[in-house]
Amino acid sequence: PTEMATRAAFENSNEIGVFAKLTNAYCLVGSGGSQNFYSTFQSELQSHIPVIHATVGGMRIVGRMVVGNKNGLLVPSTTTEGELKHLRNALPEKVKVQRIEEKLSALGNCVVVNDHVALVHPDIDQNTEELIEDVLGVEVFRQSISKNVLVGSYCALSNQGCLVHPRTSIKEQKELTSLLQVPVCAGTVNRGSGVIGAGLVVNDWTAFTGMDTTSTELSVIEGIFNLQDKEQEKKMKDMQAALIEDLL
Repeated sequence: PTEMATRAAFENSNEIGVFAKLTNAYCLVGSGGSQNFYSTFQSELQSHIPVIHATVGGMRIVGRMVVGNKNGLLVPSTTTEGELKHLRNALPEKVKVQRIEEKLSALGNCVVVNDHVALVHPDIDQNTEELIEDVLGVEVFRQSISKNVLVGSYCALSNQGCLVHPRTSIKEQKELTSLLQVPVCAGTVNRGSGVIGAGLVVNDWTAFTGMDTTSTELSVIEGIFNLQDKEQEKKMKDMQAALIEDLL
């Protein structure tokens, strides 16, 4: 796979993490967005994983409503039978789909997960916690991020790294690093937004972020999630060396 971060927008929104959910096994994209948005994901992902149009409870904000990884997908109780059937048909066979009763129904805001571990809103149901463990096959930690309980909104996580809200203290970043066992760094998306989960989706080899994301933000994203192309890195170093020589 080509390893890099790609900018995208859903209609006029940079909050692409609201309208898409990306894992190592599949990608869900809110139905009815412009073909353009879908194509951006399709062109990067189609040779590796399925890109699936979906709604949840008739809403396109799939990124905020569901939580999933390569093992499974949890959807809220508002998901219709038809939507459930569509997801089960479209997803790879090994991905378990489970509808759950949870009062905090915007699961994507309340849970962030990779293929090994989940951080969850401190008030999530015990039953939900158990389903996250069973269906997604992960260890679960109740957690807040820089005093925010909406861990899914203020964090993006892959098996390679984790990007958190810019005001997360160094002490807290260290704690998260030892919980998650991946490097953690604080940063922003979409030119200074701390709502990381809304502006960024990432898996182990690629990331998509809002159109307003600056090149500095992109390089932090590519760094923490280990997305730099090794070839590209060498070229950059050679280019920098050449530029410096020119200056001398």
